[in-house]
Amino acid sequence: MKTGVLFLHGFTGGMFEIRPFIQYIEERTDWITSVPILPGHDFPIDLRNVSAESWMMEAELALNRLRKEADRIIVVGFSMGGIIALYLALRYKIEKLVLLSAAAKYISPRYLLEDIAILLSEPVTKAFPPNTFYHLYDYKLRHTPLHAAKEFVRVVKMVEPYYGKITTPVCVVQGKRDGIVPFSAGEHLLRSLGSAQKQLVVSENGKHHICYSDDCHDWFSKVYEFMKTDS
Repeated sequence: MKTGVLFLHGFTGGMFEIRPFIQYIEERTDWITSVPILPGHDFPIDLRNVSAESWMMEAELALNRLRKEADRIIVVGFSMGGIIALYLALRYKIEKLVLLSAAAKYISPRYLLEDIAILLSEPVTKAFPPNTFYHLYDYKLRHTPLHAAKEFVRVVKMVEPYYGKITTPVCVVQGKRDGIVPFSAGEHLLRSLGSAQKQLVVSENGKHHICYSDDCHDWFSKVYEFMKTDS
């Protein structure tokens, strides 16, 4: 049985947000990985004409492509991508859900920019070429129109009423030091989901960009165990 993993990035983000975890999985498995770029998030960024529906549709298209290659589907969503992952779980049979810093509450672009400024000053990012991380994120957030932020809020509002209908086994990963999505939001999300199998993995030092936390390999291994175990 072939396993496919769909990775969904966050609002104004891209693959680089979850790259460390993608690499961790690819180094240990022969799983098929897919990382679609949501509309408006290509470089140069253009979020003027995007909609919540366009983001959800692109995720659906990527999921359906992956379903043609794999029998067992896992969806990993970071931040806004976590909410879109929940939307997919409402519509399709998914084996496992992994929600990283899932944006169950509205993210202010200003706070996100401040969090990224802190992240970019830390040594953990020094291994990545500037044009793939620092400059890209700075540019994207400085070119985020209010319209796009409103569409992000729509994603959250569309999915939130249906949390209780989601029964897919789920692993929520939340950082204790996340200044954008509070730790309590992760706990609330876990309680609200209808899944019989659900677990919370805590990153004691994790900020919003949790894949770059200094304890990331501790939780990477826990999530990997969750992903590879049959339901």
